[in-house]
Amino acid sequence: MLDLGQKEDWFDSRLIVGMSIVAVIAIVGFIARELTAREPILSLGVFNDQNFSVGTICIALISLGMNSSMLLVALYTQKVLGYDAWTSGLVLAPGGLGTMMALMVSGRLVARMDQRLMLAAGCLLSALAVTLMSHVTVSMDYWSLAWPRFLHGFSMGFIFVPLQALTLATIRVQGLSNATAAYNVVRNVGSSAGVALATTLLARRSQQHQSTLVSHVSIWDPDTADRLHHWTEHFLRQGADSFTASRRALAMLYRSTVEQAQVLSYADDFWLISIVFMSVLPLIPLMRRVRVEHAERAREGPGTGRVEALPVPEE
Repeated sequence: MLDLGQKEDWFDSRLIVGMSIVAVIAIVGFIARELTAREPILSLGVFNDQNFSVGTICIALISLGMNSSMLLVALYTQKVLGYDAWTSGLVLAPGGLGTMMALMVSGRLVARMDQRLMLAAGCLLSALAVTLMSHVTVSMDYWSLAWPRFLHGFSMGFIFVPLQALTLATIRVQGLSNATAAYNVVRNVGSSAGVALATTLLARRSQQHQSTLVSHVSIWDPDTADRLHHWTEHFLRQGADSFTASRRALAMLYRSTVEQAQVLSYADDFWLISIVFMSVLPLIPLMRRVRVEHAERAREGPGTGRVEALPVPEE
C-alpha cells in the first residue's frame, strides 16, 4: 500500500482501498491474537514500560525523517542536478562517514552522561542539517549538499546509541527479545512511511507550486517577455525559423517553470522533515535516564543471580 500509494493515486484507487482494508483487519487481528494467546509470538506487554513506549515513537519519527531525507537527496541530485548514480552516491557518502565518527564518541559517552541530552543534541543537529538542505537551488555545487549530509550522518550517531539505551535498558532479560523485535518493526514501519510520505508530498507540492508559478507567467509581463525574446533570438542564431524558435522558447519557459516548482517542493519536504526531528524533543523528557551498570543488574531481577565460575583447584 505504501509503495503503490502515490502511483495509484492513493484512496482514489480501488486497489489501495482494498489493501488498506486488508491491512487494518490484519493489524487488528494480530493485536487481538497477541493479547489473548497464552504464548504470543510478540508479547505486547513490553509497551507497558514507559521508556520503551516513548522510545518506539521516537524511533518511528527518526526513521521517517532519516530515510526520507536520504531519498530526497538522491532524487534531487539525479533529477534536478543531473548527477549520475555514482556521483549521487558520493553526495550521500559523507553521511556514512559522519555516522562512523560519531559512533566512536557516543559509544563512550552513553554510559557517562544523561542519554536524553545526547538524544536531544542529535535531534537538534539533524534538524539543522535538514534545514541546510532546504536551501536547494538548480545551480548548487557538490559541497552544498555533501556538508549537510555529513552533519546529518554525524547526528545519527548521537541519536541511535542513546535512544536504544533509553528504550531497552529498562526491559528485563525475559522480555528483551520481544522488545527488540517490536523496536525493529516500528523502525521499519517508520522508514517505509517516511519514503511514501516524502514521494507523495513531493509530487503534490510540485503540482501546487507549478500552478502558482504558471498563474504569474504572462507574455505581457516585461520579465517574461524579455526571457522569451532572449530564447527566441538564441534559437534563431542556431538556424531555426521564427515559428520554431518561438515554440522552443515557450518550451524552455515551461521547462524552467516546472524546474522551479520541483525545487520549491524539495525545499518544502526538507522543511517538514526538520519539523519531524524537532517533534522528538518534547518526547525526550518523558523517558527516564538509565544508568547502564544499574540497568544490567535490574534486568536480572530478584532471584536470578549470576552463575559464578568454579574455583581453580590448587595443585
